[in-house]
Order: sequence, then structure tokens, then C-alpha cells
Amino acid sequence: MLAILRGDQARIIVPSAGINPWMKHAIVAVEDKRFYEHRGVDVRGMARAVWADVTQRGTVQGGSTITQQLVKNAYLTSKKTIARKLTEAALAWQLEQQWSKDKILTAYLNTVYFGNGAYGVEQASKVYFHHSARLMKPAEAALLAGIPEDPSAWDPVAHPRAAEARRALVLNLLYQQGYLTTRQYENSLKYPMPKPESVSLPGTQGKWAPYFANYVKDQLVQHYGPKVAFGGGLRVTTTLDKNMQQMAQQAIAKVLPQNGTNPAVALVAIDTQNDPGAIRAMVGGANYHKNQFNLATQGERQPGSSFKPFVLATALKENISPSSILTSSKHVDINIGGKIWPVDNYEGEALGPINLSQAIAYSDNSVFSQLTAIVGPGNVAATAHQLGITSKLNGYFAIGLGAEPATPLEMARAYASFADGGKRIDGSIFGNEPRAIDTIQAGDKKHANEPVAHDVLTSDQAATINQLLQGVVQYGTGRAAALPGWQVAGKTGTTENYGDAWFVGYLPQMVVAVWVGYPDKLVPMTYEFHGHPVAGGTFPALIWKAFMQQAIPYLKLQPESFPSASSPYASAVTVVNRGGILQRDDGVCKNTYQLAFYGGEPLRTNGKAAPAATCKPNEVEIPDVVGRSLAYARARLGGQPLTPTVVYKPAKTGDRVGYVVGQFPRHGTASAYDKITLISEKSLHGVVPRVVGLHVAKAKAKLERLHMEVSLKGGDTGKVVTQSVPASTAAEPDLKITLTVKP
Repeated sequence: MLAILRGDQARIIVPSAGINPWMKHAIVAVEDKRFYEHRGVDVRGMARAVWADVTQRGTVQGGSTITQQLVKNAYLTSKKTIARKLTEAALAWQLEQQWSKDKILTAYLNTVYFGNGAYGVEQASKVYFHHSARLMKPAEAALLAGIPEDPSAWDPVAHPRAAEARRALVLNLLYQQGYLTTRQYENSLKYPMPKPESVSLPGTQGKWAPYFANYVKDQLVQHYGPKVAFGGGLRVTTTLDKNMQQMAQQAIAKVLPQNGTNPAVALVAIDTQNDPGAIRAMVGGANYHKNQFNLATQGERQPGSSFKPFVLATALKENISPSSILTSSKHVDINIGGKIWPVDNYEGEALGPINLSQAIAYSDNSVFSQLTAIVGPGNVAATAHQLGITSKLNGYFAIGLGAEPATPLEMARAYASFADGGKRIDGSIFGNEPRAIDTIQAGDKKHANEPVAHDVLTSDQAATINQLLQGVVQYGTGRAAALPGWQVAGKTGTTENYGDAWFVGYLPQMVVAVWVGYPDKLVPMTYEFHGHPVAGGTFPALIWKAFMQQAIPYLKLQPESFPSASSPYASAVTVVNRGGILQRDDGVCKNTYQLAFYGGEPLRTNGKAAPAATCKPNEVEIPDVVGRSLAYARARLGGQPLTPTVVYKPAKTGDRVGYVVGQFPRHGTASAYDKITLISEKSLHGVVPRVVGLHVAKAKAKLERLHMEVSLKGGDTGKVVTQSVPASTAAEPDLKITLTVKP
């Protein structure tokens, strides 16, 4: 028994007088600001929601009033259909004929789910603040009011920064709607958030794997809603192996005891053979009762070089052979669209010309920065997502060196896609989520969360990755993880300044990801490994090995070989990255690379042949100068070098003159000194001069020479401080202008 999730047992009903007015104000402000005006249905909000449903042909948007939400929580299912929405609206209208607004609001606050197993405002106040709802302060009320919309996303334990930002939004609404004074608002923004270790959960949490149990709870709440997850009588069997969970904890204690000063450890083990995709062990922290933040599922940290296999996978999808040779240098400057991305190699190493097999084994930054530029950072992000990374990944060039964050669970799942022959494993019930749940029994119906495979790489591409990552353990940075007699594949990861250390390793039967670091902030681990820096090949690799040395005999595993990759012919081709697509050099392209391609043909990531490049001789980028001054535009184009040609059109009164309003061509590339046409406006009657700062008499004379009608504001002596028509705009005869004068 990992946990018991309590529903109604975790609710304490309180009368209206037992709920602080701040809580009522806050929930109305963020959930239903017209609550006291409508009669159960917000027609404007519902019309907007129905229109969204019709145009999107799918999910129902917001638009529910507090009364409708109360009806849904009490009587209806959470199924998102227009029929349910209309039933909900009808019942809400009837309820408003019989109950007062205060009674409805009180009932709603007693039934709504506030996260962490707490139903109702009284239980939530005790869970988060350890006092009754009657004693809540504005900041506390705002925090709770922000949770019901999405209890997982706004959970102050799991996502404290997001929850604090949500609280600030609710406080701002209270301030804008007149409930808070300026001083109350400013003080509430500074009010401390509840400490995660002080949040007491009402569920009965077992001792074996509390972080894992909480992760399963979140999956159930997101899929079924809190009402069913906590009160639906579900019996859930998980994929966790209690003995392997103990082995994970013992391996960590053996290599890096958690004594309060040592770095923290997160570990995730995933089955890739007997029950593909099943999570067998998860260590999310050292003390769940002290801190419920799950480092394995919520700890998004930079994975460093352990992200490089996703760059390799992207290269393989584009038909690039690992025999391709790039130059390893101490320092390399990568041209990224006119900007320079400087990259330094680890400890200033320079290995010279090396192939991609050697580059991954030695974790060469200079080579992988070049490879990221070649295949395109956006394509690397797409591949990582397809393999199992679900965190947001920006397509920045540094992604190839692991600068975009991921969690240990995501890394384990993505590497499991390599071990599973290039297939990402989802669950039949939960879709693109790690398989933490095996079966769910509701009444007499039992539902299996079967593994569902999605092709990401071909079996040959996956086999190639598995082969290359064995080199990391055999002679590269992951040698400490070697198991004599076993084929071990994996990759180390060490971030800049030794702030995070990773090892993600696997046998054909099992993938295990290990992260080591300080959870609260980035702390350089420059001496923790027996007086030396903590890198991926130190504590993480040793913890991985200690875990596998226990798991192998327990699971009665036998040494197995990874499937062999075929070795098709590869020949060298000179290519260039054009708009994120590799293309053959047409003989005049810049920033080209010579790479080995299977079959001698570069491919797109979708497997189709890439088009030939259409580079121009002496090619340069065309900058967009629309909206800039003509002087700037001429200088900017001339520096490329390109030749600007200006054509004019008549300006309308009030238009700025001397600026670029059109450009042809506006984007793309051209040969050096090609002509770029700029369109600007020219006034037929001169331009309005700047007269601010001049004495009135001089300013009037200047304007009247252009036949403008001048009126004065503030007197007829002194200096002009403002003019009603801006300077440098098109003038016309009899244009009226007002000057403000300061005596």
C-alpha cells in the first residue's frame, strides 16, 4: 500500500461566518467577477465559451460562474460537452432562484478542491497555513483562490514560483476592484509563501515511495478530476517495484549519504523489456515529510551533455552518418544568423578532426555546437519531445549542449526510447505520460494501462545510438559506470560551473537516470567529490552502478547485447543549413560543412530528400529597416554591403517624413551590392519644425512662414514647452497647431 487518497474525509464544512471575507472577495475576483450581478449564468461568458466550442469543434472553454461550478461539483460529471454545459446553466439558474448569493458562495467554498488532497476552504487553510479559514489574511486568501482553476499547475508545494505569480495576479485583481488599499496590496505581495515542508497532507502516505505515490495522485487528478481521484473508490495498482525502490535508496546511501550538507540525488528506473515503459523505482528527495517537492518529476534542471544524444538522433534522422568528421577545438565561434555564438570546450581540450562516435564518447562541446547548428536547434527540440521530453524546450542553439531544462523522469523516458528500438512508450489510459500506473479498478471494471509504442526513430537509428553510447562507458566520460561482462550504454552530463551532474545509463533491459545537485539553487559542486568537482562520471555514474549491481541479481538478468545496426554506405557531401533544412551546396554557399551521408543524400527529418540550395554569389542577409530613419537604413544596408535606392510618395498631413515605410525585398538574402528599394514619404508643403524651447515670438514666426495657424495656451510671453503637432511630420497650409507656453 503506497498511499490512501481521502476525499470527503478530508473536508471540514464551515458556515459563512467561518470564512474570512477576504477569501470570498478573492474567489469572486478571480473566478467570477460578475457573481453578484448575474442570476447563475454569465451570458457574455457563456456566449464566448460556446463560440469557442463551435469554431474549434472541440473542448469547451471557461465561462462557468461560481454557481455553475457548484452545480457541476455537486451533481454533474466533468465531461466537457455542450450538453453538460447547458444542463449546468439550467440548474444554476434554478438554484439562484432559491438560494442567496452568500449561501451559494459558502457551499462552493466548502466543496471546491484546493490541491494536496484538501477539499473545502477550511481544510485547505489548515493544510497550507495551519489555522482556520476565519483567520485568513489577504495574501493567504489570494493564494487559495488561485488554485482551483488548475490545482496541479498552481500547487504552492510543487510549483512555488508559479503559485506566487498566480497569487500576485489575484492580489492585483483585488486591488483593481477596490478591495485592497495600496498599502495592503504592497504588503500582501511581500507576504511569505507557505514552506513546502510545513504543508501537511491529509492523505495517508506510505513509507515506501511517497514521492512516487504523490506523482501517481497527480496523474489521477489530471485525468479523472479530484472528485473521482479522491472519492471515486478507485483501486490503483502501480508499476513500482518495492524492492527496487529500496535498492535505489540503498545505492544513494552507499555512494552519497544524505546528511544535509551533501548534494541531493534524484533517481528514476524504467523497465524496457519485461513491461516496457514501466517506472520501477523513483527517488525524488531525501525526506518527503520535510519537503514534498519531487526532484525526479518536478526538478527541471539543465541536463548538460546528457542531452547530446538527442542531437545525434536528429542527425541520424537527417541521414548523417556517425563517420562524419568535424574539428574539435578549444574554442569555436558559431555563426547563427549574423550573430556569433562562442563555445569553449571542456577544460580547454582540442582533439582535432574527430568523428561523431568519438565526439559523443568524449563529450566534445565544440563538435556538438557545430552539429546543432548543422541540424538546426528547432529540430533537436522536436526530436527530444518526440522521444519523451515534455518540458518546454526553446529552439536556442545552446540546446545541443543541454542548456534547456528537463527532469530526471523525462531523461529516463527519452533514453528508454533508444533502448526500446526507437519507440516512445505511452500508456493506453494516460497517453503521452510515463507509465506509473498498471491497472485501475473502478467497481467491478478493471482497466489496464497497456504500453503503447510510437515510432520516433527507425530500429537502425536506435541501434546506432545504442552503439555510440556504449563508447561513453567503454572509453569515454562514463567509465565509472562500467559493468564487466555487460553491454552498458549511457551519457554523462555536467553543467557549467558544476551546478548539475547527470548520468543516464542503460542495459537492454533497464534505463536509470541519476541527477546530483543542490535543489534550492544552483550551487557549484567544485570539491564535493573527495575534494574534486562533481561531474557526471563521478557520483551519478557510481550511484547508477551501485543500483544496477543490486538490481541485476534481483531481476535475474543475463548479459544481453544491443541489436546491431546495419552499416550502409556513406559518402561525403558538402551541405549548408538553409532555414533549418540541410541542402547541397550549389558551389557559392557560405558556412558549409562536409559530412558523410548514408546513400550520399541529405534528408529532411521527415525522411524526404532535401532540396538543392540556391545560394547567391557573395551572399548576405537582407536586414529589415522598415520603421527606421532613412539615415539609419542607408548606413545599415551599406554595411552589409547592399545598395539602397530610395523612392518617395506624397506624405499625408501628420505622417512622419524621413522614415522608411516600405522595403523591397524586405527579407531573405541577396548578393553583395545588390539593390534594395526603400520607400519613404516626402511632404509637398514642408515639415513641421520643432519649436519647443524657443521663445513664443520666434516660434510663431517660424510656423507662420509655413502658413500654419498658431494658437497659444498659457500666455503670449515665455518659452514653448509643448507643441500639439509633432515635429518632423508633414505640414500643409492652414494647419492648426497649439503651443503651450511657460512664462
